[in-house]
Amino acid sequence: MDWNVILPLASSVLSLIFALMLLDQWRTRHRPYQLVWAIGMLWYGLSAGTEWFGGAYGWSEPLYRAWYLIGAVWVAAWLGLGTVYLLAKTRFGYSLAFSFVLAALFTYLSWKKYLYADSGIAIWLYPLIGLALAAAIMVLTYRGDHRWASLTGAALVVGTIASAVLVLTAPLAAPGYYVDPATGIPAGTLYPGYVRLLTPFFNITGGFALVLGAVYSAYVFMPKRRVVHYDLSTDAGIGTFLRNLVISPFAIVINLVASIPGALSALFRGQLDGRVAATALIALGGLIPSITSGMNRFGETGAFFLGEFLGVVFLFAGFVVSAQVISDIRVPFTDKVLLRRTTPA
Repeated sequence: MDWNVILPLASSVLSLIFALMLLDQWRTRHRPYQLVWAIGMLWYGLSAGTEWFGGAYGWSEPLYRAWYLIGAVWVAAWLGLGTVYLLAKTRFGYSLAFSFVLAALFTYLSWKKYLYADSGIAIWLYPLIGLALAAAIMVLTYRGDHRWASLTGAALVVGTIASAVLVLTAPLAAPGYYVDPATGIPAGTLYPGYVRLLTPFFNITGGFALVLGAVYSAYVFMPKRRVVHYDLSTDAGIGTFLRNLVISPFAIVINLVASIPGALSALFRGQLDGRVAATALIALGGLIPSITSGMNRFGETGAFFLGEFLGVVFLFAGFVVSAQVISDIRVPFTDKVLLRRTTPA
């Protein structure tokens, strides 16, 4: 039994089924985040499909390029963008802006640590783009302008096109692909620095949005105990706002931890909002593959396929449980309802 074949195949099939369900829901409800998540899960399924094909029939240069482009660059970013659109009318833009700052920092630090050959101007260009987007998103969120989500979407579309050009045209040494000889799992080792530095930029922002967005939603829907108070309204002036903005990440973490006992009590009484469990599952589904793909980047490839499979399982479970996303579960593109919710989405 070859797990390097079975796990990617299972991940691919489940991801593509999930993508069809989301696309079907978007067809009837026209929520932007459903369409974007459907695209993200399509990338997830195609990426896992390349891994299955490579494990079963052997790798080739075109297959390796497709795997890197779709899986290493696109998946996390598009799934995160779905969460961005879901939370477009909240102050989540501040968190997203911070993730772009982190992406800029880690892009530069990745180059500094590994000194990737042929990085060129990417070591400065990618961080500058990240910082510019962070500033723009911050300003729009501060003004209460929900177009920060649309700006993020437009930036990702441009980045998707640019990354396709870079990945598909980058020179690769023979045989045109690389798999870890110990595990048989692919890694991006052959790519030049200007391509490899795309991955922290896309994955940190996307993974951060998906995971933190789910945690943020769980915090919103759980019974809360506010130990540390803060206020991100702009009425009190820029100075007060900036002080509260600095306090807010610590306040949210402290308040979240302090609220867990009350949430558990509500769970045991059967009074906990179902969306708390759903968003917790989504957070796990984003976190697990983020960790294992990060390990893959640093040469620890053994858990990559397992993390990928667990990620899609938890994401699927979380999105199905969430009445925000799916009201009726039915055979895609038909009227045959498999499960109808009593809580409207």
